[in-house]
Amino acid sequence: MIGNPLGHYEILEPLDVGSMGEVYRARYTKLERDVAIKVLPKDFATDRDRLARFEREA
Repeated sequence: MIGNPLGHYEILEPLDVGSMGEVYRARYTKLERDVAIKVLPKDFATDRDRLARFEREA
């Protein structure tokens, strides 16, 4: 994932890994700013409870 584009974001380095996914430092190329990106596991897409928990925490 490092160095690969994700939409308007360039993934720079991993920051943390937890039960809710992986967090990366990324560069938002449109504004040239560093941001944090959380990538959720694929199984979140089919688990309503986990999606609801993520939305509450966001």
